[in-house]
Order: sequence, then structure tokens, then C-alpha cells
Amino acid sequence: MLAAFRHDAHKFTGESHNNAREEFAGVCVNQSVPEGADGDAAALSRPQQKQEQTVPNHDNHYRLSLLTGETAYDPIHFSRSTIEGEVTELIAIDDPQAAHERWLQSEVAAAFNESVYHPYTSLKYHTVLVAALLDNYRSSNVFENLRLVVDPADDIVAFRTIFSGDQFALRIDVDDNGHPSARLGSRPWRSWASTWSQLTAHPLDTDSNKYDMTLDANLRRTQSWSTALQYIEDYAEWRPDR
Repeated sequence: MLAAFRHDAHKFTGESHNNAREEFAGVCVNQSVPEGADGDAAALSRPQQKQEQTVPNHDNHYRLSLLTGETAYDPIHFSRSTIEGEVTELIAIDDPQAAHERWLQSEVAAAFNESVYHPYTSLKYHTVLVAALLDNYRSSNVFENLRLVVDPADDIVAFRTIFSGDQFALRIDVDDNGHPSARLGSRPWRSWASTWSQLTAHPLDTDSNKYDMTLDANLRRTQSWSTALQYIEDYAEWRPDR
């Protein structure tokens, strides 16, 4: 499982995949993730055909915010030494379950995108998606049986929780334990909006809360999984009624 949390360390350092270092903070990084989990997680968030720059004049791994349209990287908040220290805490930890929990709460990982060609994607949520798929695949759960499950807030299931917030948590699993859920589909593809729209019950108050209404409406238009999950986090931090 640690390979899932360390496989994209090169995106923090600005190195290409082919020229990425093999070690960071004393641990092996940038290695392939078993079971094809990395490729499947990538397919949930971005097109897999020829990669082309989609946002003019933005060609680095600093994420663009879907909420503001601005870069999520703050050079005052994230100095080079700060980034190196926080990335080390994410990468070098030896306890995979603790690593999962750190990634779920990480601010620095949220400042980077999954692909320079798709700058609204989130490295943070791509990584936890990889971990969730890998853990399911290791348990012989095939993709077509996986579901997006809505859990109570702060209810973290090791490796399978992909979002933890004040209103609800989200995980990928085969068993919904009676909680609201929806199938991911027959194969990995950018399907966030359709999956979210098919939940058996929704965790947002779309009848009377205008902020929940706006969040829900935008989530029903967002196809990329990592972008949508990051948007939920950014929106929760921004909304004035919290």
C-alpha cells in the first residue's frame, strides 16, 4: 500500500516520470503501483488519449482551483522548505494506514495537480483514489462491482475512504453497509457527475440550503473524480455559513 502513496513523489519535485529519482527522504519512491490501480485512477480523472495542454500559460504541477480559477499554490504559505518538510511527512512514514490518514488531511498535496495537462485535477485525491482501488483489487474486488459510498462525517475506512469532511465522508467499496451509494460503472472513466447523480440518497441539503444547492449543481457538471473531490474540500473551506 505504501507504493500507492509514494508513486507520484516526482510531481512534488517537478521531475518527469522518466527522469524521476528513485529515492526521496530515504525511501523508495516513483515505483509502479500493482494491479493497474494507478492507470485506473488516472482514467477516473483525465482523458487517456494524447496529452495536450488544456490551459494556456499554465504548464506546471501547481493546481488551478476550480472554485477561484487561481493557482492553489501560495508561495507565502508554501515555501520550498515547507513543501519539502510536509512532503517528507507524507512520503517517509512507514505505517500505510497512518499515511492514508495524512494524505486525506494534507494541504500541500492539494496544492499540486495530477497532470500538467489537466491543471484542475488534484494530486491529493488522485493518490487516495489509487490507494482505494489498490486495496479493493488486492481483496479481489473487481472494478465493475465497486460503489461510491456516503459515510458519516469523519468515518474513515482504512485505504478506502477517498474524502473526509465535516458533512460526510466518501469511500470506494463493494459493500455500502446500508449507506447511500452508487455503482462506479463497468470500467474506469471520467464519470463523477453520473455517479454522484445516481446516489440512492444525497448527503447535501438541496431543499433549503443555498450553499448545498450550489455545491450539488456544480458536482453534477464535473466529470473528473479528483477535481470533484478537491472542489468539495475547497468549497467547504470557502463557504461562509461554516
